[in-house]
Amino acid sequence: MIKRIGQSGFVQKALGEGLAGWLKFVHGTSRFADHPADLYGPIRDQYPYIVAMWHGQHFLVPFMRREGHEFRILISRHGDGEINAVAVTRLGLGLVRGSGGRAARQHYKGGPAALRELIATLKAGQSVGVTADVPRVGGIAGLGIVTLARLSGRPIVPVAVATSNMIRLSSWDRAVINLPFSRGAFVVGDLVHVPGDADAALMEAKRVEVQAALDAAHRTAYAMVGRRFVKAAA
Repeated sequence: MIKRIGQSGFVQKALGEGLAGWLKFVHGTSRFADHPADLYGPIRDQYPYIVAMWHGQHFLVPFMRREGHEFRILISRHGDGEINAVAVTRLGLGLVRGSGGRAARQHYKGGPAALRELIATLKAGQSVGVTADVPRVGGIAGLGIVTLARLSGRPIVPVAVATSNMIRLSSWDRAVINLPFSRGAFVVGDLVHVPGDADAALMEAKRVEVQAALDAAHRTAYAMVGRRFVKAAA
């Protein structure tokens, strides 16, 4: 019965709107510092790009958007995804629906169609946001985001958000609930470029590079607010 209630469109919409409201409250009552100081300045000429995030660390990423910097977020099709989709829409971002995972479930999850839509979005001049780790394998970058970069020719931009007040959950992705009245940090890390002719060995090297860049950005963000970054896979 509880599961059926959770699958209700009305309940998912209410939860999504509640999540968006909570995130606006956290952002509005907190003071955020940017790193670098001109957050997107060093990569402004790289637009559009692929914004990379870790699962469970991404809830405040929409507030990193600057005027004229529009992007669409990849959101899965499952129940939690519906809640996130409502929240993302309320925060003014666009959507692409689908997710990665095991090859045998790609068609069911909408992975191939989502990849094509992400590429089309980038070619149309709009950035996209993607969680780099696949579901249930937190903190380990997958090849999906690297494949997107290779096929689109656009760079990967790792980003991180941290707040001094937070609750860290024991979920598979060690998700963080950001709390209000915090010191916060927005961090843009080092870009990762993937050549269009990258072979399997280079793709793996780029996957590791994305993972390292995301970890470095998160360590910086957490250090800026006086906290320690804990990886999901740790």
